[in-house]
Amino acid sequence: MAVQSIPVSRNISLRMVLACELVEVRPMTVMMRGFLQEQGVPEEEIQACELALAEAANNAIKYASAEAARKEIQVDVVCGLDQLELRVNDNTAGFEWPRQIELPVVDQETGRGLFLIQSLMDRVNYLRGSGQNCLVMKRKRSAFSHKIESEFQSESERRIAESEKVVRDMAEELSFCYESLSAIFRCSADLGKTNDLGDFARRLLTDLAQITSAEWFVFRMTSSAEQRLEVFASSDSSVLLPALSLAEGGAKSVEADAALAREDVWFDHLNPLKSGDPLAKIRPGSVGLVHPIFLGDSLIGTLTIAKTAGSGAFTAVQANVIHTFADFLAIQIVNSRYTDELVRSRLVSRELEIAKTIQRSLLPKTIPRLSGYGLAGFCESAHQVGGDFYDVIKINDDAILLIIADVMGKGIPAAMFAAILRSLLRAVPEWMNQPAALLGRVNRLLFEELSGVDMFITAQLVYVDSRARSLTAASAGHCPLLLALDEEGNVKALSPEGLPLGILPETTFSNQTEVLPKNCRILLYTDGLTEARNVSGEFFGQDRLVRWLRKSSQSKQPAEQLKDDLAAELIAFQSAASLSDDQTFLIMAE
Repeated sequence: MAVQSIPVSRNISLRMVLACELVEVRPMTVMMRGFLQEQGVPEEEIQACELALAEAANNAIKYASAEAARKEIQVDVVCGLDQLELRVNDNTAGFEWPRQIELPVVDQETGRGLFLIQSLMDRVNYLRGSGQNCLVMKRKRSAFSHKIESEFQSESERRIAESEKVVRDMAEELSFCYESLSAIFRCSADLGKTNDLGDFARRLLTDLAQITSAEWFVFRMTSSAEQRLEVFASSDSSVLLPALSLAEGGAKSVEADAALAREDVWFDHLNPLKSGDPLAKIRPGSVGLVHPIFLGDSLIGTLTIAKTAGSGAFTAVQANVIHTFADFLAIQIVNSRYTDELVRSRLVSRELEIAKTIQRSLLPKTIPRLSGYGLAGFCESAHQVGGDFYDVIKINDDAILLIIADVMGKGIPAAMFAAILRSLLRAVPEWMNQPAALLGRVNRLLFEELSGVDMFITAQLVYVDSRARSLTAASAGHCPLLLALDEEGNVKALSPEGLPLGILPETTFSNQTEVLPKNCRILLYTDGLTEARNVSGEFFGQDRLVRWLRKSSQSKQPAEQLKDDLAAELIAFQSAASLSDDQTFLIMAE
């Protein structure tokens, strides 16, 4: 017996083809029973259909001629929303269906099957043809079946609602990212014009409150060697809040608790602010969080942001936005603090130390591991600190993204743009295997700000796939990547086309893909290496760098040792000459 399920519009059909033999009837009715059970048909209706179908099939077999018995019988079961339909195609000579069917007398041999079918079904039609006939039996479905359909529709609606929520959440996150970048760039530009950090903090946090639908905020900064927290900016200046002491466990305040625990503290209706907490004076019953702001190991302050209990707690996306604004504000505060010291002491070198600190914070504390390869990075800052930095982002166990960049200019502006560039590159992990496309996106986001201050950035991104043994490089006007191909010293320079970031708003970058041979070496570097000078004014140059890489390829030194070797080579060349530019490089060795 052959079986086939056929979906027809919102109906579901089962087609069975059986030989013209009585032994085929029972398996056919069992198959039909299972099919109707799967569609949620009640047992009473299944039994009626089973009896009617068995009787019809028996008649189709019993009254078939010898020639017709060699042909197959087709049975269709159609399960719709409102009714069940059974069709039996027989190959008999056929007969005239009685207009009225009554229960036969006891001793009558025929007619009982037709009466049974008529009794079990709501409607019966017998279509007589030449050589083939079709018995069509229909029965209405009960209200229970509509309940099943209703539940099916409810499940579909639930899944659609879930999909729509995912789309809304993604749109919300993209909107938050756009609004956050816009607010940060706008406030940063205004800070450069006025140098009023208090006004900058209030406007930045006001923008943050609007983006996250918050209703009030309090920003405190540390003073007296980080022993006190004092209000620096607040959404309601009419509420006077006392300073908080952090000595000996601090005051009874969630702000002090967050600062001492170095982690966020949330408050809501389940964990409300205590009556003695200074924040309780602002708006009792609020829900929100306190975020302690650290730069390195130094406590900068705390940011409290909240809203009324009826509007619900902050989402995870909103919490991430709060962290981003707070960390950016911390950098501005640190810059401002050091700048004030520089102005008072007339020591311009202090400003450069700030930039150096920021620049160092961009470098990875530990370099991720890549299967089969070693990695090592080096960054030495000159007195005139620039915007050099490198980064290594692990995508998975077999893939990483190598980043090296050089912001044109010196001091804090260069270091700040380096920080923004690093954040933008890390913000879209799904693009990291497309270096050229990632550079294009970053260029569009940074162009207005870079061009506004006549600055640009050179950068190089290299996607490495250890499983495929390949690299894909893209460059924004950066120094060529050097690839040592073998132990014989063959070196290939990769320099994909692309203008520096910030030159044009729409720039096309290109990818260059290379196979990684065995025992290969990869060197990414900034122009601080090739433009390094000795006491005679001679440049270190790219040729000298290539010769060093060719020589190093003949040994089996790991990446860390190669880093130390190249750093020593640079020191020996420069001798007593001071650095005129940052020297930064990344080495990968198999």
